[in-house]
Amino acid sequence: MRPRHLRRRGALAAAATTLAVLCAGQTLAAPQAAAAPAPAATQEVRTSPASEVRAAEDAVARTVAAALTDPSWRVRVRQAALTSDEVAVTALADGALKTALAAADRRIAAAKGLASDVGPLLRLRLGDPSMRGALTAGTQPWVAAATSDDGPVTAYDSAGRTHTLDARKTPARPVYVIDIDGSRALAAGLDVLHEELARRGVRSADPAPDAQQARTSTAAAGFWTTRVSAVSLSDDLEPWIKGDAEIYTLVTGFGHDGKVRVDPVDMPYLDDDGTVYRPQQILVNWSSYKYNLADAVMMEDDGSTNYRDLARAIAAILLTVTDQGAYIPLVNAVLDAIPDDWWTDDPDYVDSWYTLARTDIGTRHGARGNGWMTLEPYFVQEL
Repeated sequence: MRPRHLRRRGALAAAATTLAVLCAGQTLAAPQAAAAPAPAATQEVRTSPASEVRAAEDAVARTVAAALTDPSWRVRVRQAALTSDEVAVTALADGALKTALAAADRRIAAAKGLASDVGPLLRLRLGDPSMRGALTAGTQPWVAAATSDDGPVTAYDSAGRTHTLDARKTPARPVYVIDIDGSRALAAGLDVLHEELARRGVRSADPAPDAQQARTSTAAAGFWTTRVSAVSLSDDLEPWIKGDAEIYTLVTGFGHDGKVRVDPVDMPYLDDDGTVYRPQQILVNWSSYKYNLADAVMMEDDGSTNYRDLARAIAAILLTVTDQGAYIPLVNAVLDAIPDDWWTDDPDYVDSWYTLARTDIGTRHGARGNGWMTLEPYFVQEL
């Protein structure tokens, strides 16, 4: 029998090798494909960004599960999962496993249209707080990727066996969920969305403008805005496997040049449905708009969104909408711009608000009936 430390290294190295092979599967298969050309229709098939993200997360889940055969890694992960809501799993690992997880991180960033320096995105968390007791008591956890909304969830044990779980019913057995740092990914993604829209000719305000940027685009005395004083969702479209929602809103209208503009607004506090949040957040900066009306489409990022693709799709439709001298609602144009296959899991349409006016005050329910916002006019005084 090998010494314990050699067995530990062997288990982690084997897990890392498995992940490296899984993440590089398409590349490894390329020489065989060249030797046996596929029919033309097959050659045109492209892997979607969502599929790339899901495949990478699933490979990580299998690898982390296999690495749990090592007692030291098992204890390290359990302690981290019990003391933190989210664990930066790449930073927690070491050696070959760390290298393989870092490669998976980069693959996910590329699939989402993010820069490689966005930072580690992979996270590990306990699927639900109700699992803490069983995990503390020593029940061996399974590992699953957060890749499904309504369909079955595939979980892996340390022996490589698969187990099917219900996405809408929290299991009693503890499950480690491999997910993406949604806040980091969404913040970076909205910057990409803003830049890509602007590059394609659709005006778009930076989702997090500084005070100087705001002042240079407004009148000397200040500017009017619409502020969200309270907001709540009936269903954030997130089962237990998905964890907290990552909500953002696309505000659309016509700029002073008569062209359509899209302003992304990050709403990182909207984690749970059935909860009333009071953010006092500016939703619409009316100094950017020609008319006294704007629309809002609220979305939830399920982790696989490619923000460059989203910007291209929106721009392709909105650039065909022209100013006819009167306000034209743009909610339907935004929703129509999103390809049909994106609706299966990513991104989720949460709700929409037509014809928001600068003078709106009080509660406005969304057209879908899934959420409401209490709005109020708010004048931003220049210093």
